[in-house]
Amino acid sequence: MKDSLRIALAQFDFPVGALAANAERIVELIADARDEYGADIVLFPELAVCGYPPEDLLLRPAFLAECEAALQRIAAGVEGIVALVGWPESAGSVLYNSVGVLRDGRIEARYRKRELPNYAVFDERRYFQADPDGGPCVFEVGGVPVGVVVCEDLWHPEPLADTVAAGAQLVLAPNASPFERGKHAQRDALLAQRTRESGAALVYLNLVGGQDSVVFDGASLVADGDGTVHPAAAAFTDQWLLVDYDPASRRFLPVQWMDDGDESMDGLAWRAVVRGIQDYCAKNGFSKVWLGLSGGIDSALVLALAVDALGADNVVAVRLPSRYTGKLSNDLAAEQCAALGVRLETVPIEPAFEGFLAALGPLFEGTGAGIAEENLQSRARGAIMMALANKFGGLLLTTGNKSEYAVGYATIYGDMCGGYAPLKDLYKTEVYGLAKWRNTVGGSPVIPPGVIARAPSAELRPDQTDQDSLPAYDVLDGILYRYIDQEQSREDIVGAGYAAEVVDRILRLVRAGEWKRHQAAPGPKVSRRAFGRERRYPISNGFGG
Repeated sequence: MKDSLRIALAQFDFPVGALAANAERIVELIADARDEYGADIVLFPELAVCGYPPEDLLLRPAFLAECEAALQRIAAGVEGIVALVGWPESAGSVLYNSVGVLRDGRIEARYRKRELPNYAVFDERRYFQADPDGGPCVFEVGGVPVGVVVCEDLWHPEPLADTVAAGAQLVLAPNASPFERGKHAQRDALLAQRTRESGAALVYLNLVGGQDSVVFDGASLVADGDGTVHPAAAAFTDQWLLVDYDPASRRFLPVQWMDDGDESMDGLAWRAVVRGIQDYCAKNGFSKVWLGLSGGIDSALVLALAVDALGADNVVAVRLPSRYTGKLSNDLAAEQCAALGVRLETVPIEPAFEGFLAALGPLFEGTGAGIAEENLQSRARGAIMMALANKFGGLLLTTGNKSEYAVGYATIYGDMCGGYAPLKDLYKTEVYGLAKWRNTVGGSPVIPPGVIARAPSAELRPDQTDQDSLPAYDVLDGILYRYIDQEQSREDIVGAGYAAEVVDRILRLVRAGEWKRHQAAPGPKVSRRAFGRERRYPISNGFGG
């Protein structure tokens, strides 16, 4: 038995569907782990060959065939090291979420994931099956018995227990675990529990990178056999992680390991959204972004996030003043752009608005001004912003937050226009919290204090504020959090101290806004329960609870 094993953890992004590029990169990384770092084992994230989640690409036979061919190419070049690489394994009409143990130019062994998550953002049972005859996978490296489990397997005691019973003392766990608030503490507790239960030392490698509406945070972990959990690696960072494993003590010695310097809730949420913007743009061929800058808190926060993600030179802000836009709004927008070095354009919407009113005048005659006229202003802004993005290239960022999406306080085909929604999973109170947090780091404030201090307003009618239409945001968000994130009933929410008539009104608004959310741009998940693939409610719904 070797005195120690060096394990290289490839905490990198492997984009969905980029099979040839992923395979080529995996081959290069295996060589680096062996030749540059002297590793005995190199571990890759879950389904690294095809990226995670591949969704209905898994229903295409040609895709599965290319995945299999890619793994065979990778295996053929593995010499002098053991590599663990995940891929979708097609066995006739059955598909498994598998990990190949690659050694000496071949697939020496394979492990098929036993526990298939089918909740929250996961729907693995749509595609994969658990092998009824499958069991643990244990192999030796330097005389050390090593096992493997995959992601969800670790959240259930049986797969790890079976692997240890089969002789493993060191267990490797490749993961594709999306970020959400509080996830790091959950992982720490899980690894501590599993090591105490089993006595095995655990290596937890997580994928990193944004994929549509989820962001994988990395933040990989190792836990000694006595239950000691080492500090997590830096989140949202592509990096090599190296540890030496001592079989005698079942302990790890970090060799190249960057601890995360800021695991605060706001710090992690900020980095999640920034990484989401970066990867959504890069993976979809956008080098710059556009956004409408109103002088309000939401667009100001999106601007700051976009600059952190892409750099000021790749962000264009546009003021879209109307007859109701206050001087303060224009001034605050200009102040922020000057501070961040962002190009600011101005396109008044009055001519477009007047044109709409003139065209609709014969049909609107005899009616009072109301929501239709307000929404026309928002839709004029949406049309202008889409035109600019179409004309000059780039991705339009929309600036709505989770509170607005929840109650329908957003104009479809208006302020909801855009290809990506950075604040989609952040309640209004969290928007203010993130703005205040960001202003405390990195030197001078990036969001003018006047933006944070002013009352929020859509400025679609004289002297309008959000609270003309909605409860105070702390009340609104408290109700929404209980109803959406915690799935509490109306009775539970009222029992928590919220006025029944307010609760009833808010729940009606949530149900009525479902059709809008089905058409909303994707945005990065940061909460326990995000709109989109995680919270799926029917538009036509007769249930009132």
